Amino acid sequence: MRLSYTKALNRALTDALDADPAVCVFGEDIGAGMAGPTLNLLDRFGPGRIVDTPLSEQAFTSMAIGAALTGRRPVIEFQIPSLLFLVFEQLVNQAHKFSLMTGGQASVPLTCLVPGSGSRDGWAGQHSDHPYSLFAHAGMKTVVPATPTDAYGLLRSAIADPDPVVVFAPAGALPVRETVTWELAPIPLGSGRIHREGGDVTVVAVGHLVHDALAVAEELAPQVSVEVFDPRTLYPFDWAGLAASLERTGRLVVIDDSNRSCGIGGEIIATAAEEMRLIAPPRRITRPDGTVLPFAPALDRALQPGRDQLRQAIASVMKHQHAWAPHGEDQGR
Repeated sequence: MRLSYTKALNRALTDALDADPAVCVFGEDIGAGMAGPTLNLLDRFGPGRIVDTPLSEQAFTSMAIGAALTGRRPVIEFQIPSLLFLVFEQLVNQAHKFSLMTGGQASVPLTCLVPGSGSRDGWAGQHSDHPYSLFAHAGMKTVVPATPTDAYGLLRSAIADPDPVVVFAPAGALPVRETVTWELAPIPLGSGRIHREGGDVTVVAVGHLVHDALAVAEELAPQVSVEVFDPRTLYPFDWAGLAASLERTGRLVVIDDSNRSCGIGGEIIATAAEEMRLIAPPRRITRPDGTVLPFAPALDRALQPGRDQLRQAIASVMKHQHAWAPHGEDQGR
């Protein structure tokens, strides 16, 4: 069976609603399934559990947090990633901290689903953000699936989790389809995935960029053995999985669709330089600092991380054939 990314999200919601009567969904236009993941849910589960809300993110986010505190497991669908800026206070300062500030006496099992996050053609500056690094920085559980099966499994685990989780479903991954020959199952948060094994360089790719990394790895296969590591969960991050990969390769390139300053790509490189085996200076490919994506499609694409940059970064780290010290000592470079 061929499973699309959007259909995988829809199946995850359907299965979670079937399995647990506490699960409910809030959001704008979800009754009509405008974004795809909530298609047909209103007809199947009714308006008591599929709540088509007015256009007020702060209102229905606060309502969902209250529902979570009283024992429900709400899922909020945000149609546009920048809407998360409107509710950052409610999510990070309230939902995320309730359990910590009450010594675990209160929990907020809330899932925020952002279908179509990042850039879409011509969606311009206020609709094309990819702010997953902000939530990882704040310590909220943050998920960016790259494939349909991971979208299903990670969303199921997010809904079942006792803490708030933000699930970014990148616009660049929505067209992906996958042949499924096994039963779909939850995937633990904090578990990375190696999509392709290699021995020369580890490419850490976030979300839809996994598919670009795999394409470049295949293209370079005659010259370079590229391992493609997909963290899947940015917080908590699978540092042990990355360390194991770098033990094999010793070289690191990160391709990340968030802005460069304070982005998750910089955190991955910093942690690898501090704690893991590297034999070459690591490289990161990101959006530029302070990026606001323009309306013009050609300019939009020019500001996004891409395959040409990845090829150049891999070539750069492969120039170092001897040991390299991240603290500046000369070890043969």
